[in-house]
Amino acid sequence: MTGFNEARLQELIKEKVTFDTFFQKAELHPNAPLIKGVICGYRIEEIDFEPTRQIRYLDKLVDELARGRKMEKILRKDESSVK
Repeated sequence: MTGFNEARLQELIKEKVTFDTFFQKAELHPNAPLIKGVICGYRIEEIDFEPTRQIRYLDKLVDELARGRKMEKILRKDESSVK
């Protein structure tokens, strides 16, 4: 989702980067903006502040994976899942 491998994630954690820096360095999946829904009481697609929206993409991703959904469906790689 972010383009980081495990080693790079560990480096960023050790550097104690901020969310802002994390997302500046990230290469979000091109379909990330297609992630829709409610997380923490907010509709992701209605969040205007980009850093908050990017954080909510990750929140939604974790929630959906925890529910057993496949990454391909969440990132809408399968055309049949695009609504």
